[in-house]
Amino acid sequence: MPPEKRQPKCAQCRKKPVSAEYRPFCSKRCADVDLGKWLNDGYAIPGPPVEDDEDSPRPGPHSGEAGDMSAED
Repeated sequence: MPPEKRQPKCAQCRKKPVSAEYRPFCSKRCADVDLGKWLNDGYAIPGPPVEDDEDSPRPGPHSGEAGDMSAED
């Protein structure tokens, strides 16, 4: 089949041709499935593993940051 006659397939289901409205997906459903994977850590960008240093305090509301109110205030 000549390249100009080919239609790209949906990036999610790989079954249906791509809709111009939801490009690169065939429908809103496939676009939403892909978004859900991104939001729920279904995809990851490869890289070196992150080392979690258990001895270092994590920033948070009770980590003694400036501006925090204590019982002495």
